[in-house]
Amino acid sequence: MSRRRPFWVTLVLVIGATFVGHAQPASVTQADEDALKRLIPEADRFELIEEPLRHFRAYRELMPGGEAPLVGLAFFTTDLTPRIYAYKGRITTLVGMDTAGTLLGIEVVHHYEPFGYFSIDLPKFPAQFKGRSILEPLEVGGDIDGVSRATITMEAATRAIRQGARQLAREVLAGQSSDPQP
Repeated sequence: MSRRRPFWVTLVLVIGATFVGHAQPASVTQADEDALKRLIPEADRFELIEEPLRHFRAYRELMPGGEAPLVGLAFFTTDLTPRIYAYKGRITTLVGMDTAGTLLGIEVVHHYEPFGYFSIDLPKFPAQFKGRSILEPLEVGGDIDGVSRATITMEAATRAIRQGARQLAREVLAGQSSDPQP
């Protein structure tokens, strides 16, 4: 039997989180870490940030005592764009990008699409995104190749990648300077 947390405890937690000013990292599962290493191989460690947007941060370790620079971000499309549905439901894709807004890679993790086996499951679908800027149109039939009879699937997957990446860049990267501070 699960016990509910008293209202006042929830209120204290919410107020406390507001005063802290940033989300605390959560643990990253081994399966997620393995996938993240495939997408962002230059990273040495990953953090899962739950709020305000659920995403992963990738860091490269420096010399002991040095600050680890942020080298990339990653997210599941179903976390950042939960209202984008394809033909049979949502498509869960893990998306990795660097701090300049370049997509490093994507992995389709899960879907129920009946035509996925000849569209988003093929290696050429994720290959189209690698090295692309999130500022590019990223539209099926334009700069992303479409597959006949899988239009809804392709468009939903692409739209979730494009919108999620842009949203994360606005929220996380927009406030960061690329110049070192004196």
